[in-house]
Amino acid sequence: MVHWSAVATLGLVGHVLALSPQFLPCQLKKPINVSPLEGCPKGTIFVSHNDTRAQFKSVQEAVLSLPDTGDAIILIGEGEYHETINVTRSSPLTLLGQLSAFIPDADSSTDNLVQIWDNQFVKSGMDDAQSSVLLVAPSFNASLIGAGPTGAPLQPLFGNVDFKAYNIDFENRAANFAISQALVTDISYANASFYGCTFASYQDTWYTGRNASTYVVDSIIFGQTDYLFGFGTAWFQNVVLANRACGGGIAAWKGTNLTDAPGNRYGVYIADSKIIRSPDANATTVTKGKCFLGRPWNDLATTVYLRTFMDDSIQPAGWEPFNSDRPVIMNTTFYAEYHSTGPGGNTTARVPIEHLLTNEAARDFTIEKVFLETPKWIDFEYKY
Repeated sequence: MVHWSAVATLGLVGHVLALSPQFLPCQLKKPINVSPLEGCPKGTIFVSHNDTRAQFKSVQEAVLSLPDTGDAIILIGEGEYHETINVTRSSPLTLLGQLSAFIPDADSSTDNLVQIWDNQFVKSGMDDAQSSVLLVAPSFNASLIGAGPTGAPLQPLFGNVDFKAYNIDFENRAANFAISQALVTDISYANASFYGCTFASYQDTWYTGRNASTYVVDSIIFGQTDYLFGFGTAWFQNVVLANRACGGGIAAWKGTNLTDAPGNRYGVYIADSKIIRSPDANATTVTKGKCFLGRPWNDLATTVYLRTFMDDSIQPAGWEPFNSDRPVIMNTTFYAEYHSTGPGGNTTARVPIEHLLTNEAARDFTIEKVFLETPKWIDFEYKY
C-alpha cells in the first residue's frame, strides 16, 4: 500500500501541477449549505460514501446506471473507494475527483481527495486483466490481455470513444515486489485520457490494450516490473515514473501490423517527464540495482523517451532482451531517446540498436503525428 501522506510530502503522490479550467468549479468542495453539484454541468451525477445528498455510494453503481448513449459526468466525493470500475459503454464518460475548496488559483498544487483501490492479483488460470482496478473496454473478451507476443484474439468492436478522469488516485493494494501481476488500468479498444492522477502498483501497473489510445498528463505512476505495458498507443506527458524496484524494464510493449488497426501508430511515448527512484523503493533492488528503460514484449515494440530526466536508477545500457527465450533485441523494434538528462540520461553506453534522435528526427514524435490526428478526446485546455 502506498502511504499517500508520507509520499505526498516528498512532492510525488496526489500532487497535481495544474487544474482543469472547465471542471474546477464542479470539483471544488462546497459549503454544507450549498449543493455539491453547484458549478457542475447539467446532469452530473454525485457519488459519495457519507454525503446523504449523493445519488450513489459507489462509483461502479453510478457507471452502471448510465444509459448507453449520451455524454455523462460523475463527480466523486472525497474518500477512499474499495471497488473495481468497469466501463463498457461507448459514449463519453468523465470521472471528476472532488478537490479541496481552499485553492488560491488554478496554478497551485493541491492534494487529490479521491482514492479508488482494489487488491486483486493474478492467480493460476486468470487473465491479467482480471486484476485491474479500472477497466475501460467494450466487453470481457476485449479486455483480455492473453499471453505471448500476440496476446488475446483481435475483437471486431470498439468501446468508449472519450473516457476522461481528473484528480483521482488509483491503486492496486494487493501488489508488492514478491507478488504476481496486479494491474491498475486496462484500457482496450477505447480512447482514454487522465489528468492529475496517480497509478500505483508493482508489476504491470499500466496497460494500454489492443486498438486503444491513451493520454496521461501531470500524473505519477509507481511500479517495478514492466509497469508500462501494452499493445496500443500511449502518450505520457509530464509524468513521474517512480521505480519501486527493478524487474524487467519500465516499459514492455507489443506492436503489430496496421491491418489489425488502421490509423493506429503503436507504441509508448514518454515526453517531458521524470524517472526517479520511488521514496518507498525496495532498498536492495533499486538502491543497489539499476532499472532498464524497457524490453520488447514482441519484436515490433516501440518505445520513445523525449526530453526526460532520468536519475541514477537507470541502467547505462538502457534496454534489455525480453528473456532467455528471446535473447536478442531484433532490429524490427524501435527504441529511441531524445535529449535525455540526469545521471541515467547519459546515452554513451546505450545498446547499439537504440536510436538517438536528431532534432529533425524528433519532429516525427508529437501527439499529432503519433495519433495521426489532433485527438478530439484529449483536453488540451488542461494546463500543466
